[in-house]
Amino acid sequence: MLAVLALVAGCSGPRLYSLFDGRGGSSGGSTVRAGAGQYVVRRGDTVYRIATANGVPMRLLIQANGLTPPYALQVGQVLRIPMRPTHTVKRGETVYRIAQIHGVDMSALVRANDLAAPYTIHIGQVLVLPGSTANPPAVRTATTTTSAPPAEERTAAVPSAPPPKATAVPQPPPRQGRGLDWPVRGRVVVPFGSVAKGMRNDGINISAKLGTSVRAAESGVVAYAGNELKGFGNMLLIKHQGGLITTYAHADEIKVQRGATVKRGQIVASVGQTGSVTSPQLHFEVREGSKAVDPMKFLN
Repeated sequence: MLAVLALVAGCSGPRLYSLFDGRGGSSGGSTVRAGAGQYVVRRGDTVYRIATANGVPMRLLIQANGLTPPYALQVGQVLRIPMRPTHTVKRGETVYRIAQIHGVDMSALVRANDLAAPYTIHIGQVLVLPGSTANPPAVRTATTTTSAPPAEERTAAVPSAPPPKATAVPQPPPRQGRGLDWPVRGRVVVPFGSVAKGMRNDGINISAKLGTSVRAAESGVVAYAGNELKGFGNMLLIKHQGGLITTYAHADEIKVQRGATVKRGQIVASVGQTGSVTSPQLHFEVREGSKAVDPMKFLN
């Protein structure tokens, strides 16, 4: 599902280049700490580099220091390195089994470590556990990979456990009409394509009253329902026949779950003000495979 999320990373907003691209040249040497649980930013450092060097997920480092896009750092800035309970991966272990061992939610474990589907992990890899703070053990090197067990093994181990997000969604049902229905009626406040200050919108933003019902633009199957992608708030992705994907973001409430089959016109969410917007609106995208296309070409 994280691969699908990567397709919709173009909502209105600047590119988060400073996560990965250093400013001001080389760091001039290896990274250093400034006392227990702290780090002093050096020339060329980035959030990604510091998180990797200190063995913590980038998301956790950002949250611990209250960093905001575009995550620019200043030389001499002191960052707090969050310390969390960890688990060192052993041979034969999977993300699912580790979550069961420690009694944590698998989805929370995946988010805490920025793992991408199919959640392959390595022997010796240190995973941060969601929960109270603690001092993590030293990071070991990894040589062998292991992936999640088949569905039959998971069911046998814990019959009552819900299926993890890595499972495939059902095939979408046939389309019920030509074009797409408007998911909500309102004024388009941000059009598709390039907008001010070098930003780009991969969809359209429709202004509407808070709580207004959001309807599926066409029949399909829910490929994602959650709020893990920063800036989009509560977001829903629906997969349709023919490789078409529609996105509904900044929702106040999501009313369907991942894997659910929805009909054209069915209420799937409500208009909200979540994520990076400052007024109630719906961010709506249409994608043909991985390519974002102007929704106005499809809407009836």
